[in-house]
Amino acid sequence: MPFVSRPRRSMLYMPASNARVLEKAKTIPTDGLIFDLEDAVAPDAKPAARTAAVAAAKSKAYGRREVMIRANALDTPWCRDDLAAIATSGADGVVLPKVNDADDVRIAADVLTTAGAPDGLAIWAMMETPRSIMNAREIAQASPRLAGLCVGTADLAKDLHCAHPSDRAPMLMALQTCIIAARAFGLFVLDGVHVDLEDEAGYEAACRQGRALGFDGKTLIHPKQVAVANAVFAPGADEIDRATRIVAAHKEAAAKGLAVTTLDGRLVEVLHVAEAERLLAYAREIAALEAATKAS
Repeated sequence: MPFVSRPRRSMLYMPASNARVLEKAKTIPTDGLIFDLEDAVAPDAKPAARTAAVAAAKSKAYGRREVMIRANALDTPWCRDDLAAIATSGADGVVLPKVNDADDVRIAADVLTTAGAPDGLAIWAMMETPRSIMNAREIAQASPRLAGLCVGTADLAKDLHCAHPSDRAPMLMALQTCIIAARAFGLFVLDGVHVDLEDEAGYEAACRQGRALGFDGKTLIHPKQVAVANAVFAPGADEIDRATRIVAAHKEAAAKGLAVTTLDGRLVEVLHVAEAERLLAYAREIAALEAATKAS
């Protein structure tokens, strides 16, 4: 059976400084939550936000949803305290912003380990600077703690002095560089946020583009964006039907001693069967998470 990850179709940033938002997060059908200590929190509110995020993660009140905490960047006065607190919070991961090179990841990993973080506490590196894109290959190999890359398209566009349309055409090379680096070294990879909450058509198009490029899911800034991301990054009914037929056709061929067969005029080989089995297993993971979320 091919490796199947937990669903990460929708990963919602939520400001940890807002107690009402942290409570509301318990009812939002997103695959994962990222309690934010960085952009969404004013400087004088950061220590309290850190305490609130850690308490929320320790509460285990969010069911099967993946819970991460976004720390402040390494060059800020809050980062090391953030990492030390997150280390024993029980969160699934720490999102590290403004990563420029592999050393940034290694420094964060050392701080977490020194603070008593379990081996399973993952780092997600935010790829949002020109240097991060240039160093994507090295970053992707930086630490055993590194589980994935998160593209920060808003900050990247700012630093590149480029436009940020819904099709992200000026940044396609950067997006693909992150995907290639992630896949080459066994990491997951999340697409950047869509900041125009009124641009529903552009948002859906960006989600579809992200899935077509190979992203595992999308980072979000508002609960209203969850439903579209969940739908777009999940296998559709037609995909599930075809995958089921591919597996059945291969099984029938194998019973006859054949290594390959055809379905609807197309060749079916072992690689097609493996991908079909992965897709079906992923669909089951999604169904299980959605059922658990509804029940919680």
